[in-house]
Amino acid sequence: MSAEGYTVAVRALCEFTAKQGDLDLRFTPSPTAEQGMAGHTTVALRRNGSYQREVKLEGQHGRLQVRGRADGYDPDLQQVEEIKTYLGDLHTMPDNHRHLHWAQVKIYGHLLCQQLGLQKISVALVYFNIQSQKETVLQQELGAAELADFFALLCGRFIAWAEQEVSHRAARNIALADMVFPHATFRPGQRQLAEAMYKASKRSCCLLAQAPTGIGKTIGSLFPLLKATAEHKLDKIFYLAAKTSGRQLALHALANIQSSTPSLGLRTLELVAKSKACEYPEAACHGDACPLAKGFYDRLPAARAAAVDQQLLDKEGLRNVALAHQVCPYYLGIEMARWADVIIGDYNYYFDIHALLYGLSVVNDWRVAVLVDEAHNMVTRARQMYTAGLQRDSLKQLRKTPPPVLKKPLDRLYRAWLQLEKEQTPDYQAYAEIPEKLLAALTRLCTEIGLYFADNPSQLAPDLQQFYLDALLFNRLAESFADHSLFDISKEQGTSTLCIRNIVPATFLTPRFAASHTTALFSATLSPWNYYCDTLGLPETTAWVDVESPFSADQLAVHIVDKVSTRYADRSNSVAPITALMAQQYHAQPGNYLAFFSSFDYLAQVSTNFIQHYPDIPVRLQTRRMNEADREDFLAKFTADSQGIAFAVLGGSFGEGIDLPGTRLIGAFIATLGLPQLNPINEQIKLRMDKIFGAGYDYAYLYPGLQKVVQAAGRVIRQTDDKGVVYLIDDRFGRGDVRALLPGWWAVKS
Repeated sequence: MSAEGYTVAVRALCEFTAKQGDLDLRFTPSPTAEQGMAGHTTVALRRNGSYQREVKLEGQHGRLQVRGRADGYDPDLQQVEEIKTYLGDLHTMPDNHRHLHWAQVKIYGHLLCQQLGLQKISVALVYFNIQSQKETVLQQELGAAELADFFALLCGRFIAWAEQEVSHRAARNIALADMVFPHATFRPGQRQLAEAMYKASKRSCCLLAQAPTGIGKTIGSLFPLLKATAEHKLDKIFYLAAKTSGRQLALHALANIQSSTPSLGLRTLELVAKSKACEYPEAACHGDACPLAKGFYDRLPAARAAAVDQQLLDKEGLRNVALAHQVCPYYLGIEMARWADVIIGDYNYYFDIHALLYGLSVVNDWRVAVLVDEAHNMVTRARQMYTAGLQRDSLKQLRKTPPPVLKKPLDRLYRAWLQLEKEQTPDYQAYAEIPEKLLAALTRLCTEIGLYFADNPSQLAPDLQQFYLDALLFNRLAESFADHSLFDISKEQGTSTLCIRNIVPATFLTPRFAASHTTALFSATLSPWNYYCDTLGLPETTAWVDVESPFSADQLAVHIVDKVSTRYADRSNSVAPITALMAQQYHAQPGNYLAFFSSFDYLAQVSTNFIQHYPDIPVRLQTRRMNEADREDFLAKFTADSQGIAFAVLGGSFGEGIDLPGTRLIGAFIATLGLPQLNPINEQIKLRMDKIFGAGYDYAYLYPGLQKVVQAAGRVIRQTDDKGVVYLIDDRFGRGDVRALLPGWWAVKS
């Protein structure tokens, strides 16, 4: 897109101008990408020798350039074809889907008439049934003039919007060039981070930035990339955070930037989970069940026009616009992702297997900058994205009252599963390969369930649907199964779980980094950098910056207590010295403290002893399964005037992402190295990490553990005038390899 014109794909043009009627997301299994490609090939091979596939076409309407590829063109018949693969009964396809398909093939028909000088052309929709391999062809013969009028009609509907977008981008870029930093000066370390961000964008490379808490990482990352937008021809900035608090900080930073440069006109969109945006959670997503789905596409143009006039579309702002126009807030947000300048959301919107923002970036050829906040979470989160599990209990339940057509494939999978379970002696076992018999039975079952749903769209049993979705993900991950993942079976209480467990997400994330202009991952704990580069698959050209801390050693007293072992076998002996140490520090300097332990059981042992021996010291306990209100209440008790010791589990809700400045928190006791639990799964992870990287223990245990320790200690010093104390309680903290992973600005005392 430029001031001289606007380029749009045929599909995008039709989706913008020709969609009508209801939002209809009733569960209808569709062919896989592989089945779709195979179907297109089958249709093409049935045509004559002069048939042309993937015909590249383009045309002009004023300043609007339209581009696309027609699925096929038969010059002998002068017929252009749009091929759609499907499962089930074609008659159940919603009318508005068919309307959209006709619009696409008519646009291709016009572009071909224009390119070849034809006076008329046959336009055809070819619906190919994956199951029966049969074609249903719907055909119209249309004149060039009629098609030209249709092309002009759709372009006319779009061009006003396109011109608005060109004007918006031009004005935005001018304003961004003149944008001023929203504060009087940069904080210490903030300029260093901002410069690294800008240089990474200029070089079009990725960046790993270790930046301590308190320097203003959020605005220090957003500001330089906004400043670079025009010069580096960026289309959009994606700000991705693991938690709601991180997304709120980004919204606040953008509001500050906007207020400092009122002419900016920046469009900011917050994407939230469907479950949090849905107004009618009990209703299905179609016009017969939800009033906000009824006529959605008829009301969308007005809602979209109103939404772009709102500079900030956070959850509440988007909801207000949506309800004012009686459309679904969640799907209005999905639509507005195409038109926003900055999009704030969870990691999964760009890195997940079905990631919305990644898909839009590739289809629209966007040049994007991706910011990943609190990136130390990325390894764990990405592993979860590319892990799939199946439970035998779920399969057993489905076999009780199955649809008759599914009885045999369900039984076949169950027998294959039971056989594996019987052959396995230990409760847990990892396998070098996924057994072919099991995978074949699962693949067959997926096919049969898909066909059953396609033929019986009104009989969508939730348990069968969920198992089907889980099985599809399992099958998809099985196709790319390699050393980056484990296949294991866990047996427990007479049942078992099959799992494809991702260990190294690099293979899946590398294309995501390659698709961006720049991706910057930043956190206070990204050491050692090679661990994150290796596991996440960052390119070799990735830059690294370790931002200088704004804090000084005299602000934080760090004590290593190396006379105590917190290993599982030594815990009973550790309780008394830990409680005595905590009481001694509290009596010397009363105030607010956090004490972190490796598990709730260990927390209970120490807290029980502490309360018994020191009843004068106020105590608060983190409990299992605290909800959001419980967590907020727990934190609210840390006030500037309160005192006491709060007991928490390391790696839980209170070990990172909380901000307790000043006297709200003056110290922390960390009675654990944070090492992942010693169990068969983690031992397999260690073996695999050793095989791939030659550093099994470090990659599986030490680095993840110390990252949690440093994060927890980081809760103490939040501002340049804070002072506090941290006790690292375990003899292993005295080892050189462990101390090397602690922040350089700490003055550690043994």
